[in-house]
Order: sequence, then structure tokens, then C-alpha cells
Amino acid sequence: QVQLVESGGGWVQFGGSLRLSCAVRGSISRFNAMSWYRQVPGKERELVATITDGDITNYADSVKGRFTISRRDNAWNTVFLQMNSLKPEDTAVYYCHADVTLVNVGRLRDTWGQGTQVTVGS
Repeated sequence: QVQLVESGGGWVQFGGSLRLSCAVRGSISRFNAMSWYRQVPGKERELVATITDGDITNYADSVKGRFTISRRDNAWNTVFLQMNSLKPEDTAVYYCHADVTLVNVGRLRDTWGQGTQVTVGS
């Protein structure tokens, strides 16, 4: 199957930066899309950023111009979320999400990591 392991969360002061990483493990024949979501208690999980197999990126309006999603050069084994100019409202648990096709299995549209906490102090 597919395993996603996030890292890079933590506490940062208002205006600071963090880079999240998502390590992808599995017998993957195709990466259809990789995304980052976030969730705060009592609210629905929201899409933050997506990168497709054509390296097309999309962002939530709230993070455009501040966050950048990318993948390791010439590889899909790690996906990053660079977060700059962080605000207290960016505080959330951030989750990595994969839509991939596995060798001899087929497409798995919904695989999630365990989440990593990001806290932005005011």
C-alpha cells in the first residue's frame, strides 16, 4: 500500500516560515496528485495546496502568495509545503494526501498521513 509520513511542523512566530515534508513510500506507478490539507478543531478539513503529475499547482485563496507546494527534483518520493509569512489563522494540523496508482493494485484516491501540528504565535 501507500504510506505518507509528514514532518516539519512546530511553533513559529507570526511572520515566520516553516517547511513541511511528506515522505511517500510504496510501489507507486503513477502520482496523480499530491495535496496538503489542514484542520482545526470543530472545523472541516480544508484543502491548502495541490500539485498534479503535470506539476500544475493550485492553492486556497487564503494561502496564495505565501505557501508553495513542490516535489523533490525529478522524483515524487517527497512533497514539500513551504509556508512563509505565517499568521495565527494558519494554526492547524496539516495533513498530506495522496492520489496515486499502485503497481498491480490500481488507483488509490485517498491516502492520508498522520498529520503534523503547526502553531503560529501572535
